[in-house]
Amino acid sequence: MAQRQFRLPDLGEGLTDADIVRWLVQVGDSVTVNQPLVEVETAKAVVEIPSPFAGVLVEIHGEAGSTLAVGEPLLTVRTADAGQPEPADAAPAPATAAFGSAGGAAGGGRLPASRDGGAGERVPVLVGYGPRQGQQRRRSPRRQAAPGPARGSGPARVDGAGLDKPAVLAKSAVLAKPPVRKLARDLGVDLAGIAGTGPDGTISRDDVQAAVHTVARAAPAATPASQPTAPEAPATPTAPEATPPANRRIGAVPADAAFSSATGAWHVPVVGVRRSMAQAMVASVTAAPHVTEFLSVDVTATMAARERVAALPEFGGIKVTPLLFVAKALLVAVRRHPMINSRWVEDGGAGRAEIQVPDRVNLGIAVAGPRGLVVPNIPDAGRLDLVGLARALAGLTASARADRLDPTDLRSGTITITNVGVLGVDVGTPILNPPEAAILALGSIRPTPWVHDGQLTVRTVVQLALSFDHRIVDGELGAAVLADVGAVLTDPTLALAWS
Repeated sequence: MAQRQFRLPDLGEGLTDADIVRWLVQVGDSVTVNQPLVEVETAKAVVEIPSPFAGVLVEIHGEAGSTLAVGEPLLTVRTADAGQPEPADAAPAPATAAFGSAGGAAGGGRLPASRDGGAGERVPVLVGYGPRQGQQRRRSPRRQAAPGPARGSGPARVDGAGLDKPAVLAKSAVLAKPPVRKLARDLGVDLAGIAGTGPDGTISRDDVQAAVHTVARAAPAATPASQPTAPEAPATPTAPEATPPANRRIGAVPADAAFSSATGAWHVPVVGVRRSMAQAMVASVTAAPHVTEFLSVDVTATMAARERVAALPEFGGIKVTPLLFVAKALLVAVRRHPMINSRWVEDGGAGRAEIQVPDRVNLGIAVAGPRGLVVPNIPDAGRLDLVGLARALAGLTASARADRLDPTDLRSGTITITNVGVLGVDVGTPILNPPEAAILALGSIRPTPWVHDGQLTVRTVVQLALSFDHRIVDGELGAAVLADVGAVLTDPTLALAWS
């Protein structure tokens, strides 16, 4: 018997620490290789960390709510290594896009035999780990399994009767990231029945959602959990109950708050996404000189076009919102004025500050998620047609509101849209998402008195606000971009002329 210590791995994206959300096992439990052990929250997302060892958990090195730095001990497992030399403790390794078979939704995950590195090192192939550069990975071919229920996630849950379940394949080398596995479990999808479209057959979030659509099943509606508006003078107020994302009350005390009788107040920990948002906003307003320009736009033609587009068979099952047309208008404006899609780099080439202009538009969408404001983005959004853009917007916002984002969804945005109009607000002055140079705010869309063709009439009008970094964008460029967005929304046919 030997005791093996597992340290917090490098979860990628330049992250240096993580907050423990909850332990999925307890001291004394038997664990298997790749069994999810703990949920941790980084500045990007919540992820599960699986076990690199099989054995008995003998010690955990952090309680829920504590913060660990990458490389610090996370847990200790007693393993049975009879007749084998004891390898070194598991040390942090960068997370990669290549994932080994894992437990959870996929069921009985197993660790493939270790491969020798150049100096005879053991290289674990595990969720969150990948072979060293220059090595090749092999995965077992999928085999048909005998008919019967799948292990691990159990039968697919179906909202309604009479729907066929997807075929179940053998549980061998299912490749998927932890957030994808968690999404699959929540939706009742068996990953072994999905053919991944990612590198080496890796299953993505889109693959899981496509499987759900294939069986014509929607995720079960969550039962609203009650959350008191205020404690009715108890001796010690009880903590707020967790509220499903779809029923989240704006401004409610978060479920992770603790009440202090000494201060008479709820104490909300500033960790993970909440901390990342606060740091980003402070960095933005202190580093970048903000300028905001405003424009009122007659979107009557766009709203009529929205109705016609939503009726097209290509958009069946897709929610067509005004945000889709605003996003398309902004992409058209960026194509005409690419400097708006840029960032300020303080320590650039030759040790001097420089402006970098990406050749792709990674379109960020600000979303109020359960853990705070997040800005996931659609990579290379300019390459998408209107149907593809609509699907990407719907998937991204749904994942954000359900707290199912992958850390990669929050990386490398180049320009952002924030939709404050859904809250009934005319418009606001948005703060830049650093290091981006611009952010567009979409206000509420209302019937408004308007002079049209020389006559006073009622038109459908929206307020837009564009904030930009005045180190990069001057008033002329900002005005040109905002005017182009307004022009396309006033007359959608300009999107064809300017594309």
